[in-house]
Amino acid sequence: MGFGPPRLYKGPRAVEWGQVSGGVGVLVKLSEAWAKAELLAAALLAFAVTCLILLNVATRTLGAALFWVDELAIYAMVWMTFLGASAAIHFGHSISITILTDALSDPLTKLAQRMVDVVVLAFALAMLWFCWIWFLPFEIARFGFDTEAFQGSTFNFIYAEPTTTLGVKKWMVWLVMWLFAIGATLHAVANLFRPHRVRQITA
Repeated sequence: MGFGPPRLYKGPRAVEWGQVSGGVGVLVKLSEAWAKAELLAAALLAFAVTCLILLNVATRTLGAALFWVDELAIYAMVWMTFLGASAAIHFGHSISITILTDALSDPLTKLAQRMVDVVVLAFALAMLWFCWIWFLPFEIARFGFDTEAFQGSTFNFIYAEPTTTLGVKKWMVWLVMWLFAIGATLHAVANLFRPHRVRQITA
């Protein structure tokens, strides 16, 4: 089952993306390639979550539970969710409420869709900013990646907090926030510059 052009269904009408070329076309293709990679990674993570749950059930039944499986399954599901949510922005599969746009004329419907694109882009840029001030990459580099010196200067302990059972630092798990923010920004920019059109739905 493949993904066609994303559509926002509005009763007998739909808002869909038109044809693109030039620089916008390159941007859209990059967004599409990134989204497909996200979906592939999300699918693999979904499979991993299933396997981890089955492993957990089997080991508990045998009385030899693996204490790290629960935490790993949770983190795998978190990564799967964020990657899938980012891809949904590109493919237009996010849940939407169209009670307002159903009552608008075609030009106002396209304007409303543009406003949605702007709001999504603003959210994605905010996520990038929050990731930046949370991870402070330049600051940790300025201290030569010395986490103790970094913590003493900034009182930011992101690089010190460990996972409960996996034996790795939590900042490695939180890197998915960067991936989500970058992907969402890319998809939102591509959507914003992609032409919209309203058409009648005949089937």
